[in-house]
Amino acid sequence: MPDPTLSAAIQEAYASAPVNQVIYHTLELWHPAFSQPIRVVRDFNALDARIEAGAARDPGAIVTFVGFAFDIVPPDQTSSGLPQCTIEIDNVSQEILAQIDLAVVTAQPITAIYRSYLSDTLTVGPDNNPPMELTLITVNANPFRLKATAGFPDLVNLRFPKLDYDLETFPGLQP
Repeated sequence: MPDPTLSAAIQEAYASAPVNQVIYHTLELWHPAFSQPIRVVRDFNALDARIEAGAARDPGAIVTFVGFAFDIVPPDQTSSGLPQCTIEIDNVSQEILAQIDLAVVTAQPITAIYRSYLSDTLTVGPDNNPPMELTLITVNANPFRLKATAGFPDLVNLRFPKLDYDLETFPGLQP
């Protein structure tokens, strides 16, 4: 099933695998306890790329993703249960471990944002817009590897409608 969030350019790159086109996979981890977002790219070198204008942190800015060996297995498209994926980052630095240690002792979840970029559109923005945003459910970290299970927010237990229809906000409701 095609992914409607992917741009036409990256769909073509996935289908034809051109030699002159490189697809960069990036991951951003965020938690309120972090001093700054953890941004990594699956490459040996750091990558400067523009994030989307609607991002919660640094919207529309060109940010640096640090080169790390990581893998993300996307969630299955299933009709039963909540889809989950696995995220693994190898050779985790002490800075990342310190940030993760700060986050796991709080009740707030860590957010993971996956973005993909084409080598010729790094200054335009990610080629999957909106990016895939997940919540980390479990995290196991040591200096050799960070392994996390991530899933989507619990949409089943969200309140619907999300708005409170009261007379102050919607005065037209008054009889």
